[in-house]
Amino acid sequence: MTLQTHPLINPATGEEIDSSPALATLDDADAAIQRAHDAFPAWRDVAPGERARLLRAFAAVVDEHLEELARLEVLNAGHTIGNARWEAGNVRDCLNYYSAAPERLFGRQIPVAGGTDLTFHEPLGVVGIIVPWNFPMPIAAWGFAPALAAGNTVVLKPAELTPLTAIRIGELARLAGIPEGVLTVVPGRGSVVGQRFVTHPLVRKVCFTGSTAVGKQIMAGCADQVKRVTLELGGKSANIVFADTDVAAAAASAPYAVFDNAGQDCCARSRILVQRSAYDEFVGRLETAVRALRVIDPADEQSEMGPMVSAGQRDAVQAYVDGASVAFTGSAPDGPGWWLPPTVVESTDTSEPIWREEVFGPVVAVMAFDDEDEAVALANDSDYGLSGSIFTSDVGRALRVARRVEAGNLSVNSHSSVRYWTPFGGYKQSGLGRELGPDAPDAFTEEKNVFIAH
Repeated sequence: MTLQTHPLINPATGEEIDSSPALATLDDADAAIQRAHDAFPAWRDVAPGERARLLRAFAAVVDEHLEELARLEVLNAGHTIGNARWEAGNVRDCLNYYSAAPERLFGRQIPVAGGTDLTFHEPLGVVGIIVPWNFPMPIAAWGFAPALAAGNTVVLKPAELTPLTAIRIGELARLAGIPEGVLTVVPGRGSVVGQRFVTHPLVRKVCFTGSTAVGKQIMAGCADQVKRVTLELGGKSANIVFADTDVAAAAASAPYAVFDNAGQDCCARSRILVQRSAYDEFVGRLETAVRALRVIDPADEQSEMGPMVSAGQRDAVQAYVDGASVAFTGSAPDGPGWWLPPTVVESTDTSEPIWREEVFGPVVAVMAFDDEDEAVALANDSDYGLSGSIFTSDVGRALRVARRVEAGNLSVNSHSSVRYWTPFGGYKQSGLGRELGPDAPDAFTEEKNVFIAH
């Protein structure tokens, strides 16, 4: 039988990478799920302290191979070397953070009449995790670290475009002493492996990060078996800039909120709302900042933005730009690879596709507003609600606007969206459920209630 592969391309050069893994068949997926199911009882019964030790050992091995993982991500996904090091470090940090969970999966004693009532958090079994191509390492760890900590086994499907770091992390797990079958990486197509996670009765939860359209299909499929699902989907986040803020600082930080990872980020602040009295100053300063952005070889230590992940993604984003009113752009290499310059569009029409749809590339639309109510209305006029920023020097306004904006993760005078020790997830069509934070392991458990009569 001829093994199928998906050719892997270096996004910065357009050249094929030598190591393209074989794509799993349906039988391969079934076998991996069965191995995870078979490994579950022993992993569930590992003493909490020992499971914690194994997760810390896993984190230590990842740390020893951090530079290797980072260089692999630069090659496979086109991430800047600085970002890739952070991403590999995030895998290590998530494992260390959730290594504390096995000894802290607390139940409760609830006062009742006639006896004693106890609750227990017990693992689900096999968890299927479907990882996107934009942040292959962190998003994998956000799923498998709390799932393993809670006593589940994991089968993980990386994206066809960017499987190399996931495969290596799976190897590092075994090197660290994680038992066979506890964490299995299964490269393959979403229509084969991902769909099998949805339909296989031994998979008791699916975690999916990706497009809203595919997320809806996964949710519908999981409903057939009343299967748990966590969805982290699209975004069209707003960066709201009030005139009372430090406009220079807000403009200087704005490019990094949308052009990081070449805009291939569901948390990208791809709509900038600026109070009209500060609009001209902000846009002028934004132009200076965008033109100064270093869009160069992602392996260069000075690189601040790399290429798009694929030719198809580049062309899809370019189609949005072709139909928009471009105010100015930054630079991008002229040579081979999937490059696009950071691009700023001035918008006045909220029905424009570039204003409403998730472009998922280095493109940001800017629009003026007059007052607080209009800013909130414009920010909420979206099918999405994942993240966003509020720039103001008025603490009362910051709190008022943060409570009114319909998004799961907001930052004031900052663009930070994700910390592994705080919850992450979206409103509306940006997703379902929460990842990360101290409660994440609970999402991979059933809560059992036991009443003991006196």
